[in-house]
Amino acid sequence: MVSLELARSFALSLDEVVEGPLREVMTFKVKSKIFMTMNAKENRICIRLNSVDQSVFASFDVSVIYPVPNAWGKYGWTLINLKKVKKEMLKDAVTTAYCHVAPPKLAAKYSEF
Repeated sequence: MVSLELARSFALSLDEVVEGPLREVMTFKVKSKIFMTMNAKENRICIRLNSVDQSVFASFDVSVIYPVPNAWGKYGWTLINLKKVKKEMLKDAVTTAYCHVAPPKLAAKYSEF
């Protein structure tokens, strides 16, 4: 299990991330692009991935990481159940989401390639 505060602090540890509210959730942006939202009521986060990364993460366990079950899921939005995810997987998924939307110079710092 990962706490909301740990997920929040990890997202904010990435370069140039800004946190702000949007309706009932908190958003995490880099250069005005949202890569993660946090829903405290549901104890989960939602991240933005490309279709390949979404498929890879969702293949682990669909009770932990899974596409949003509507049209947003087809655009890469992916839910993570904080009650079930392990810390290392969360970090990997959030970093991947960050790199998906961040400018290349910022993403390069966290990219394995």
